[in-house]
Amino acid sequence: MPQLSLSHLLQAYRPMWVSLRAFAGFFLLWWLLHLWNGNPLQLPSPGKVFEALWALLREGEIAEHAGVSTVRMLLALSLAVIVAVPLGFVMGLSRHAEELIGPMVEMLRPISGIAWLPLALFIFGVGDTLPVFIMFYVGFFPILLNTVAGVRQTDRRLLSAAKTMGVRPLPLLLYVLVPSALPTIMVGIRLAFAASWAAIVAAELIGAPSGLGFAIEWYRQLLMTPKVFAFILAIGVVGYLCDLGLRALQKKLTPWTEGSGIVP
Repeated sequence: MPQLSLSHLLQAYRPMWVSLRAFAGFFLLWWLLHLWNGNPLQLPSPGKVFEALWALLREGEIAEHAGVSTVRMLLALSLAVIVAVPLGFVMGLSRHAEELIGPMVEMLRPISGIAWLPLALFIFGVGDTLPVFIMFYVGFFPILLNTVAGVRQTDRRLLSAAKTMGVRPLPLLLYVLVPSALPTIMVGIRLAFAASWAAIVAAELIGAPSGLGFAIEWYRQLLMTPKVFAFILAIGVVGYLCDLGLRALQKKLTPWTEGSGIVP
């Protein structure tokens, strides 16, 4: 059995080493800023934050709040997909529908989801509905616009060939338009997740009795800054793991795009 040389090992694990160096540089900068600041209440050291993180993991508090936030995010993202994808196909296939719906979409899209918090708090009150609504609103537009773009970039020669062979509208939609638009739709879903996951923190700060955003605000009021930073790290880790799951789903649903440069 041939033995791998040191150069081959370094080449094989190069992405991992690059990531480790980046994280090491980040935590070194954090530690230096902590020393420069000199106030552990404002900026605790990485060691204190990891101690708090380990304690919260042992007690199950991070898992509890992260589970609540993740369920809310998945519900909001699912609703956004259910509404935005069919609407995107309608707008992509019909210029009349695009002219009718497009101006309203472009008027609402620049409005931040956070801007709706006071009104949403008045309508929905404190609970699960408010953060789900905010995440749905934020995630809706990237999915809609990417669906429209995916439908419109379908190769017209494929559509012409299918129509020439007598393919009916429904099979044409299922077997030509959907596979062609799916890679772009999946990119829109990943963008929607990133925007929704960022918005959930602000929504839970005000309008939820649980979740990662609620925990951050709770420990901020108690001046337990290491635990605040621990939950901020948890947000980053959970978001990264969810994005990995979406990437895996993207590869499973669109295997024909692998190595083509279509999907990042």
